[in-house]
Amino acid sequence: MKEIFFWSKMKDIINIAKRKILILDGAMGTMIQRHNLNEDDFRKNWFETHKSPLKGNNDLLSLTRPDIIKEIHSQYFEAGADIVETNTFSGTKIAQSDYELEDYTYDINFHSAKIASEIANLYTVKEPDKPRFVAGSIGPTNRTASISPDVNDPGYRNTSFDELNEAYQEQISALMDGGVDLLLIETIFDTLNAKAALFAVDQVFQKRKTSIPVMVSGTITDASGRTLTGQTTEAFLISMSHFPLFSIGLNCALGAAEMYPYLKTLAKNAPFLVSAHPNAGLPNEFGEYDETPEKMVDQITHFLDDNLINIIGGCCGTTPSHIKAISQLAKNYSPRNLI
Repeated sequence: MKEIFFWSKMKDIINIAKRKILILDGAMGTMIQRHNLNEDDFRKNWFETHKSPLKGNNDLLSLTRPDIIKEIHSQYFEAGADIVETNTFSGTKIAQSDYELEDYTYDINFHSAKIASEIANLYTVKEPDKPRFVAGSIGPTNRTASISPDVNDPGYRNTSFDELNEAYQEQISALMDGGVDLLLIETIFDTLNAKAALFAVDQVFQKRKTSIPVMVSGTITDASGRTLTGQTTEAFLISMSHFPLFSIGLNCALGAAEMYPYLKTLAKNAPFLVSAHPNAGLPNEFGEYDETPEKMVDQITHFLDDNLINIIGGCCGTTPSHIKAISQLAKNYSPRNLI
């Protein structure tokens, strides 16, 4: 009976999004930093003899300190989130190669998805009228297929479309095996990387003869209004529109105030739901985020007043307190209508 219930819950997310603004969670890294973890926390029961330093590889905590990751997911659901993201932002063998952990990427993604799904199911059972969902977080990797990392050799690339595609297929398969309800390709700074991810999604769906909703979220890197590889917001939208997305949006790099004009462009032109999860303002001179929940809500009110969004959450620097404030605000507004 529970299996039928949860399957129905997953299928209904599109209908739920028509009725309300969905709330995404906030930052994972910000919450992890509060625990002041040491090297042993990143090795516990898995990597005691691993030769490379592992501190800071937050995705590993789904294996070594699942208690912490479960607690963070729970805090965001308590704050009002409808969707939490898996702890897998760096969950490709490309990103994990920095730590010589390529062989553990399946475990990282599978266990991260299982943890998030377990907590989501607990909250859905507790509040059946507010089903909770899990989005498999698929980060951009730490390489770009479009730009050379060597200023003296502009034709050089340190990755390829095929390499990215292969890595993304492995991550997506593990996330789906772990039970995610959606896939979120996020913090896109290079559209070619994102196209490799979407191609991987399509390949995995075809192999499995099934599909789940796919979210895409790009990042505008500075006041120029462009991605790192030079695309405008409208060009980014056009580049992604070949895929039947659940949503398209923006996250990271900017605070809500700075994100507004680019989000407005998406809302005007996108045939999909529109999402936003901005940072808690811009970082200070120490790289920290000072914007309070109250200040962030003031900025996000403009998104809602102008009917720009369907999904709202937070990125770097945001906490359950930010998400609670955003959730309480959003319940007073209707979601953006599809064009």
